[in-house]
Amino acid sequence: MSRIGKQPVIIPKEVTLEIKNDLMTVSSKGNILTQTIPAGIEVTLKDNLATVTVKNSSNQTKAYHGLVRSLLFNMVEGVTKGYSKTLVLEGTGFRVEAKDKGIELSLGFSHPVIYQAPESIKIEVKDNKTIIISGADKQLVGQVAAKIREYKKPDSYKGKGVRYQGEVVKLKPGKSAKAAEA
Repeated sequence: MSRIGKQPVIIPKEVTLEIKNDLMTVSSKGNILTQTIPAGIEVTLKDNLATVTVKNSSNQTKAYHGLVRSLLFNMVEGVTKGYSKTLVLEGTGFRVEAKDKGIELSLGFSHPVIYQAPESIKIEVKDNKTIIISGADKQLVGQVAAKIREYKKPDSYKGKGVRYQGEVVKLKPGKSAKAAEA
């Protein structure tokens, strides 16, 4: 049995949890998130506490026990507080502009890179170097941040590129003067 899976999830009063067939839906403040429940897992709601239990003791079901509890907790957290990731552009001439529901990135290519955000994701641009991605779905926020970072990952020699805020890029030493003379 999973230690995390045994812990109940507290459902706040402003959040509604509906469990129908193999689908759990969490909603609050206009945010709606849905997740399928794998076979062999049961989610029950009683007195604002959601518990995840295992129907059988197969290895696959045991593996899903803690996962489903974590997904449910992240859904409740997402519709109440939300999630956000911050990206920072490092490099001369690198900048970002907000365009409609997306962004336009200048990353040193011959053309600008345009990214359109999914419906439930909000992208803010601060000072042409900082991108703030926010939304209720933790997985989708991380996926959008990873997609934008993938356009120009930080260079291991100069450190130029798109990086997460607080990310430390270990720089490799360049060519030494002795190697250049030879």
